[in-house]
Amino acid sequence: MVARNLTRGTVLAGQVEVAASLWARFMGLMGRAALMPGYGLWLTGTNGIHMFCMRFAIDAVFLGRPGPDGGRRVLATRPSLRPWLGLVPLVRGADGCLELPVGTIEATRTANGDTVRIE
Repeated sequence: MVARNLTRGTVLAGQVEVAASLWARFMGLMGRAALMPGYGLWLTGTNGIHMFCMRFAIDAVFLGRPGPDGGRRVLATRPSLRPWLGLVPLVRGADGCLELPVGTIEATRTANGDTVRIE
């Protein structure tokens, strides 16, 4: 899967793994040594994440429900979340979170209100 910022015409991640089950969302990126550039993890149906047991920092983009074209509105961006930070504040209305390598939000100029499609 690919995550594209339709508003900016940029690619957030060229290879997106989907975590759809409760266990997969809980585990997320825990136990991994790194998240390679161009990769992302899409946590479906969630409005919050944690950084417990994480070995590296990440960027997080919280998205709303899909619109008629499949695009999802960016509700919040959380750049450079530090490992072991704990709970990240919940994002009201979010229906998923895209976890990305640090610097992705800045490099793609992704901002609240943009439209992202995961396809």
